[in-house]
Amino acid sequence: MARRLISSLLSRSWLSSPAAPVIGRTGCLRRVIGSYSTAAAIEEPVIPSVKVDYTKLLINGQFVDSALGRTFPTIDPRTGDVIANVAEGDAEDINRAVTAARKAFDEGPWPRMTAYERLKVLLRFADLVEQHNDELAALETWDNGKPYEQAAKIEVPMLVRLFRYYAGWADKIHGLTVPADGPHHVQILHEPIGVAGQIIPWNFPLLMFAWKVGPALACGNTIVLKTAEQTPLSALYAAKLLHEAGLPEGVLNVVSGFGPTAGAALASHMDVDKLAFTGSTNTGKIVLELAAKTNLKPVTLELGGKSPFIVCKDADVDKAVELAHFALFFNQGQCCCAGSRTYVHESVYDEFVAKAKARAMRRSVGDPFRKDIEQGPQIDSEQFEKILGYIRSGVEGGATLETGGERLGVKGYYIKPTVFSDVKDDMLIAKDEIFGPVQSIMKFKDLEEVIHRANATRYGLAAGVFTQDIDTANTLTRALRVGTVWVNCFDTFDAAIPFGGFKMSGQGREKGIYSLSNYLQVKAVVTPLNNPAWL
Repeated sequence: MARRLISSLLSRSWLSSPAAPVIGRTGCLRRVIGSYSTAAAIEEPVIPSVKVDYTKLLINGQFVDSALGRTFPTIDPRTGDVIANVAEGDAEDINRAVTAARKAFDEGPWPRMTAYERLKVLLRFADLVEQHNDELAALETWDNGKPYEQAAKIEVPMLVRLFRYYAGWADKIHGLTVPADGPHHVQILHEPIGVAGQIIPWNFPLLMFAWKVGPALACGNTIVLKTAEQTPLSALYAAKLLHEAGLPEGVLNVVSGFGPTAGAALASHMDVDKLAFTGSTNTGKIVLELAAKTNLKPVTLELGGKSPFIVCKDADVDKAVELAHFALFFNQGQCCCAGSRTYVHESVYDEFVAKAKARAMRRSVGDPFRKDIEQGPQIDSEQFEKILGYIRSGVEGGATLETGGERLGVKGYYIKPTVFSDVKDDMLIAKDEIFGPVQSIMKFKDLEEVIHRANATRYGLAAGVFTQDIDTANTLTRALRVGTVWVNCFDTFDAAIPFGGFKMSGQGREKGIYSLSNYLQVKAVVTPLNNPAWL
């Protein structure tokens, strides 16, 4: 369903538009034909049809103020205005949440329920999410800036699908019996790991909630979840629905707060048995170090990426342009696996660049609550300025700015879809994770060259391959050192497909059967057999 919806989003036609300046490699301006929606500049922002009811910390089944009584503002990226003031958790609040989660695990009913009972709670939650689809989507768009249509028709339904998937696993997690070289009965048990600490990012708050919370609960664990300070609202709402579904108190605790305080306290807490983090590679290093310096808790990391999107010489250029556009600009470019290094064979390079530029110019940018908007604002002022800084570095480094390259409007954090050509591998825009709507298009001659260049990065999260030749596809999919390779598609996510990276893009996998092992311990139980009839 989600894949069909994504395809429908990609298949819209857009109106042509007036002229806009472009900066060439020499820095001079020339005029080209193109446009962007002016909604961000001239229209009043839509007032969301949802009330913000949950702004406190969720600890032991209750919404409570932070220990110090502090709050922080969560900001509407469309305007820079405050949506609500949210409780600011710190080390003491993390300690309260961990204490509640530990008691719920050691003494509470959740790990002692039958797996079938846990399954039913997760299914009831999925039903409640469906009933509250519009409210959750509105909170996600308001707090994050992503298009409402994307949140309501793709991401919230995906949350439902993920929880139903993990509900299905709850009563299918089992151990083994194995033969021994002697008269012994050997059982291999798969036990819940205990208290799981989880830190989620701001780019996909609800989906990351599902990726983390779903498998942990299915395995019988308890959780302390720290939300991103930019986007705390939707997770609090979802957690309330989980308790309405019958989740016992203390099983899921949600603390909003900042990385250096709440996040660091969670990563270094001695009574947390497992840690899962999604975010930047640099922060992932800090999280891993804190876990190692304390109780050596196992850590799952889903980190940054600089994914190559390879357009081969046999490609249908029109289809390749559309897919490459989606691979980069989806979610305002704020996607860890974005196809942010577009490698195009030299025989179709010029045609591809011209059409990629034209497609970017047709991209509708504006208030994400309005119908048919493809791109909303960036998450906040920090990310906004970071992206503009990378754009300046691309121009200064000699890349050709084909289109975009500046803010749209005077209010909020909107950036015009940006396309660079003549990009070299040593430029910052080709090396660093920009996390914004900036497409860098590079030329290659043959497969051996593009494989070497695509792999010459510290990241290894994902890659896209666009070709009509099965041998070319097979060569590239085996040669690329990444966790996911999409062939003639991109960002195709399914509950059963594992996701994670090679190299500095992380360790471990999320989603699918592989995610369950993140939240299980393996125990061997050996019992002597007296006079066994068989071994």
